Amino acid sequence: MRRVVATFRAHWPMASLVALTGVVASMTGLVSPLLVRSIIDHALPDHDTRLLTLLCAGMITMTVLSGIIDTGQTWLSTRVGQEMMFSLRVRLYTHLQRMSLRFFTDTRAGEILSRVTSDVTGVQELVTNTASEILNAIVVVLTTVTLMLLMDWRLTLVCLAMFPLFIYPTRRAGRMRRGLSKQSQAKVADLSSLLEETLSVSGALLTKTFGRQAREIGRFTEVSRDLMKLELKRAMISQVFWVVTQTFWAAAPALIYYLGGEGLATKRLTIGTIVAFITLQNRLFFPLSRLFSIQVQVQSSLALFDRIFEYLDLPVEIADRADAKALSAARGEVAFEGVTFTYEGAPRPALDGVSMLAPPGQLTALVGPSGAGKSTAIQLVARLYDPQAGRITIDGHDLRDLRLEAVADAIGLVSQETYLFHSTIRENLRYAHADADDAAIEAAARAAQIHERVMELPAGYDTVVGERGYKLSGGERQRIAIARVLLKGSPIVLLDEATSALDSVSERLLQAALIPLVRGRTTIAIAHRLSTVIRADQILVFDRGAIVERGTHDALVREGGLYARLVEEQFGLRETAPEIKRAGA
Repeated sequence: MRRVVATFRAHWPMASLVALTGVVASMTGLVSPLLVRSIIDHALPDHDTRLLTLLCAGMITMTVLSGIIDTGQTWLSTRVGQEMMFSLRVRLYTHLQRMSLRFFTDTRAGEILSRVTSDVTGVQELVTNTASEILNAIVVVLTTVTLMLLMDWRLTLVCLAMFPLFIYPTRRAGRMRRGLSKQSQAKVADLSSLLEETLSVSGALLTKTFGRQAREIGRFTEVSRDLMKLELKRAMISQVFWVVTQTFWAAAPALIYYLGGEGLATKRLTIGTIVAFITLQNRLFFPLSRLFSIQVQVQSSLALFDRIFEYLDLPVEIADRADAKALSAARGEVAFEGVTFTYEGAPRPALDGVSMLAPPGQLTALVGPSGAGKSTAIQLVARLYDPQAGRITIDGHDLRDLRLEAVADAIGLVSQETYLFHSTIRENLRYAHADADDAAIEAAARAAQIHERVMELPAGYDTVVGERGYKLSGGERQRIAIARVLLKGSPIVLLDEATSALDSVSERLLQAALIPLVRGRTTIAIAHRLSTVIRADQILVFDRGAIVERGTHDALVREGGLYARLVEEQFGLRETAPEIKRAGA
């Protein structure tokens, strides 16, 4: 709860203004019951037309004034609430952007989406309206009770004696709603994950090709039914609580009329006083009941705050050190020194004491069976993870001593699964260099062998590529990815299976696109198609997290080890594909 209050504290100046308008609104609300008492006790019995006119005009004036003040308070409270929601939403998104790749591989995308959207939106009512309602209710209760005591302390005590009966059902309803809210949000997260998985392009393709539409509809129906039941329970708890509230609301005036008769008989009370007292009682009853019902809402909102703070409390694994430095004019030398890395829960290290050197401007190829540690090595160079032992350096600088921004600027990655935003080709390319002009974009596209294909499209570079770029072929997406890295101009290039799963024509085009990309740059390439790395300056053979062989293609073939066996297996099945020529070859 302290953290929730701290969130409000940052906006205290405008929140204080909201509180002040609430006090003024409360004071104006006390005037009307007094005017009603004067009308009934004096203006009407005395047939005083002038006094009646003034009192009625006063009632209308107070109503208009109260409406103006309420409107101003609504604007102020909404402004404060929206600023807080903006701050919380940006804070959560910023924190998630700093999380390591481990977090995103371990967490469902729908779960993350639910926290940033549904959970933050869920607390909006508390932040925007409920806080000001609580303040207003407290002010109204204090001022109203004071005026009621001045009118008749006996009736006031009777009135107040009824309200403690709300406490037990309110607290119980609050606890039940908080638990149900937590369960509901968890189900909403499950629903979001299911939608993310099955209604994305990849998910829809998998569902259709395996004929699993009925199964996914069944899963969606089951989760939706569970959510429906939870929401029904929560609604019924609120309804039962409201029925109890209405019962008390109806009984209270009846009791005051009954007891007020004794006051009339003894001339301790007047009819106007009783009517004014009931008006005040209704004015008191509503904010008190709102305070109790707000408590239920607050309990529900606290469950959402718990989920938001749970993400904000996640530690940032990969972060800049206090003395982290920039990297100027990088040559591009990449070195591993006794690097060991184990994925959480894995039975053995993905890399175990690996040492290697990728010289500047040369092509270093990583080969080996699946699961040997090649992709892990690439991810460590990009500092998506940090090793548990050893160190990785660029130009002799430990990656952990460099700013994350410096490492990102020095490295360009072309992965096996190219990701394109649902935007135009031009905007996807500019993601690497926001200030790139059209000439630079076209030059990068020409070098990547994709310009002619782009110009064949109806909108050219303004063609929207669709979700994840699915309007383009795999080879076209890969060449756009290469153009994007070319536009970035990084001295180090990482190729993670960039030519896998392509047909021979697409592979030839892609091989031609890679030539300008690797020329003059330090290139570390993973390839299962060994034909793409025959001309590499050095080949490192990985097996079970260790480098078991290293050398050139010819030397490794002569050794007759693992690499030679891989070459024999592949070249015995297919003809050699076009080769990547090293820079200057």
